[in-house]
Amino acid sequence: MSHNAASVDVKRAVHGEPLSVHGSRNTRVSSSSADGNHRIKESKMAGWLFVLPAIAVALVFVVAPFINTVRLSFTDATFSNPGEFVGLEQYQKMLQDDAVHTGLLNSTLYVVCVVPCMVILPLILATLVAGNSKILGFFRASFYLPVVVSSVIVGLVWTNLLDTRGLVNSLLKAMGWIKDTIPFLTDRWLLLFSAMAITIWTGLGYYMIIYLSALANIDESLYEAAALDGAGVVRRFLHVTVPGCRSTMVLVMLLSSAAAFRVFNEIYVLTGGTGGVGGKDVTMTMLIKNYGTGLNAKYGYAGAISMLVFLIVGSLIAIEFFVQRKVDRDA
Repeated sequence: MSHNAASVDVKRAVHGEPLSVHGSRNTRVSSSSADGNHRIKESKMAGWLFVLPAIAVALVFVVAPFINTVRLSFTDATFSNPGEFVGLEQYQKMLQDDAVHTGLLNSTLYVVCVVPCMVILPLILATLVAGNSKILGFFRASFYLPVVVSSVIVGLVWTNLLDTRGLVNSLLKAMGWIKDTIPFLTDRWLLLFSAMAITIWTGLGYYMIIYLSALANIDESLYEAAALDGAGVVRRFLHVTVPGCRSTMVLVMLLSSAAAFRVFNEIYVLTGGTGGVGGKDVTMTMLIKNYGTGLNAKYGYAGAISMLVFLIVGSLIAIEFFVQRKVDRDA
């Protein structure tokens, strides 16, 4: 629009006359652009309103307790004493505590023994039950059933099975395989490995579902080409299935290692909360519970142990996240 036309539009607006076609067009364009900006602002505000409850929950139940735990780890706070700042005294005490050494050993063994099983066994299981038939659907549901059952109930069931007069010992005696009962729940190492077996049993179905989604993304033509080349079931699994699930395997390793180091329910239920005979099967999370609850609670010391667990689990996650990124780049 020319300068003269714009002047005429201004004069008409001053005298109350209708604007020209060009003026009305510009007005419509400017009003539509204002409406567009308004809608963008409203959509951004709506987005923040949707995530605000989640942010509030995270701040109240995650960030604030974490900051408070960090603060307590530098104090000598107890149940009856708010505590004073003592610097690194709690951390020095923790490094000399035999109970912490035992818990660290048990939790580390848990990771070393459980994680490889969690990475490999669910993948084999997912390969066996992959398909659309009803019988395979039944097996998938059966394997997933322990996941939805309460971990406390699972622990109680296995406690009765592994007791000296439980079903396992009774069957072994009836078949003549043993003469004396096996101390599944009283021997330090048998108790620890029994808890590991329960963890693996309850976790198989969960990680099986994750692997099933990964198997669905593998091209069937790869299996057909491998079969034409004479590859059997094992070779197809090793050369097609495993490479196709590498990134998922790293993800499962990350999830299972963090869960294994923070194991609590299985050991707690099997030992009745005592940590085994002489507390030899205690884990790091059980130590946090033992020191951080009750009338004799030592909040400062429990906070220091919590920070140690946080650093170890955080390091594991960081390492495995780096490995996953490298695997994704190489894929």
